Amino acid sequence: MHFPRAGVILNHMVQYSGTRLDASFSALSDATRRGVLEQLVRADASITYLAEKFSMTLTGMRKHVDVLEQAGLVITEKVGRVRTCTLGRRRLDEEAKWIESYRRLWDERFDELDRVIEELKRKERTDGRSKK
Repeated sequence: MHFPRAGVILNHMVQYSGTRLDASFSALSDATRRGVLEQLVRADASITYLAEKFSMTLTGMRKHVDVLEQAGLVITEKVGRVRTCTLGRRRLDEEAKWIESYRRLWDERFDELDRVIEELKRKERTDGRSKK
C-alpha cells in the first residue's frame, strides 16, 4: 500500500508543532479546564465562583485558570479583591487546522484501505468463478 500524500501531510503537520499548540492542547487536555471554558462561554465568572462550581479550592482553580491564561484561552482581570475570568480573544483556528490535517490523512488511509478491500473482493469473486 502506498500513500503518496502522507509524507506531505506529515511534513506539513510538523510545521504546526510549537509552544502555542503545546499550550493549547495541554490546557484542553484537562476536563476541569474544558469545563471552565464551557462555563465562560455562557458568562464571565470569578475564580471563587468557578472553584465552588467545580468543588475545588481557590488555589486549585487558580492553577487551572493560569494554564488557560498562558494558552491565551482565558483573560483574568482583578477588580478589588475579585479576579474575574473571561474568554480569551484567541480562537483555536491553528489547532483546528492541525487536527484537520490528521483527519485528512486518516481519510486518505481509509479510502486506500477500502480500495484494497474492494480489489481483493473483486479478485476473490473472479478467482471463485474460474475454479468452477
